[in-house]
Amino acid sequence: MSKIIVNKIGDALGAEISGVDLTKPFAPELASELNHIWHENLVLRFRGQALSDPQLLALTRYFGEIDPPGPNPQGKPYLSEFPEINVISNIKEGDTPIGGLGDGEAIWHTDMTYINTPPKGAFLHALELPPSGGDTSWANMYLAYDDLSSDMKKTIADKKAIHDSTYNSAGMMRKGMQEITDPRQAPGAHHPLVVVHPVTGKSVIFLGRRRNSYILGLTLVESEDLLDALWAHVSQSKYVFTQVWQPYDLMLWDNHATIHRRDSFDSKTRRLMHRTQIKGCQLTALQ
Repeated sequence: MSKIIVNKIGDALGAEISGVDLTKPFAPELASELNHIWHENLVLRFRGQALSDPQLLALTRYFGEIDPPGPNPQGKPYLSEFPEINVISNIKEGDTPIGGLGDGEAIWHTDMTYINTPPKGAFLHALELPPSGGDTSWANMYLAYDDLSSDMKKTIADKKAIHDSTYNSAGMMRKGMQEITDPRQAPGAHHPLVVVHPVTGKSVIFLGRRRNSYILGLTLVESEDLLDALWAHVSQSKYVFTQVWQPYDLMLWDNHATIHRRDSFDSKTRRLMHRTQIKGCQLTALQ
């Protein structure tokens, strides 16, 4: 069996994995070990992994069932041959984008929390990169919860929030949606502010994204104030690792225990990523 080498790449989260060839089939023991390392470190980086799309899909299945991408502004898969793969790119063919999210900032978020069963994780594979910019950051929501005051933990323990489905993390309206000005009317799933991670059993803050979020049972002003305080807390640099991409980097992250964001980059340059995600489950509240 391959000898896995694990090197920490961030104080709060993140590890680089070497000593394993991701293009080849795994022994069950190796897949189990990688899953364990993943849940310990939340974000894994594999460098120099020139995977084909079928290899990326095969690799993803070692970590769980593949979850199809959410809806994009075009309303159809970016890759007709591999509809399970999402394309993240600013490249256009004529006037038609070949992928989503463009070249602007993607704000802090957790993927697809507007559904009842958000994906448990995702892979992102760097195929083409701009000379600079487009860095991706993740923040550890275990640590963010642990550092809350006891009063704040009590305040949010039994609260749920609306996770709006209207806009994506780049601020683009999803196909078939209408503009929402009152967060209390936002469509989307309702999730507890504190959930129990389904693998580790640890408590984790679960916010989704800031735009159009609303905490049920509070006045709009109370909800806005509490959400502002929580977002200011969880996005502190002490919880964050930032990935400066290299060609064929492959990142895997725990979507239940992290939030992530992306820096903008020069619109005249090209960035192309292929992404898969792993099916999750309905998350339960802290008891």
